[in-house]
Amino acid sequence: MLVIELPERVPDTALGELRRLLSDLSPRFEERRPGEYDINVSARRVGAGEDDTPAGDRPFLVSVMGPGIGDVEIFEAEHADEPQLEPFIGFHPTHAVDVIAMCNSQVDHIATALLTAAIMDVVGGVANVELREDQVSIVAGLPGLLRLVPDWEVAFGTPDFLRAWAARPGFRLVK
Repeated sequence: MLVIELPERVPDTALGELRRLLSDLSPRFEERRPGEYDINVSARRVGAGEDDTPAGDRPFLVSVMGPGIGDVEIFEAEHADEPQLEPFIGFHPTHAVDVIAMCNSQVDHIATALLTAAIMDVVGGVANVELREDQVSIVAGLPGLLRLVPDWEVAFGTPDFLRAWAARPGFRLVK
């Protein structure tokens, strides 16, 4: 799972672009509510290479959250135990997008990062990435890294950061 922190609600035009992107990437596209999508994405279509499933389709849930869009309670719960993010990313998040892989193989981790980068290209925001302790030094010099918080084992980055990290051998997300 990756989280895209947002400084404001996703504008309706960007939400429409997101809907088009996800429906173009996914042969199975279900919109549960505006901003919440149950999809299957081909790992190859997002640049993740080969995988071992028929047709390469990977299940994902993409959820835009926050006041005025939905899942406010989930957004608040996810941010309740975090320190104030503004010093790290330059804004106080009011909304977020969760990108959740429903499988856990290596290709799912790579596809999650690349799908998240593609979503960020549309909606903006900053990726909030949990790290293992041994990953802190690996991501430290990557392009697009906005802020590394070693004591908290979190990196904040751009789509370029996610793409660069996903291209490294042994890439794996914490969640």
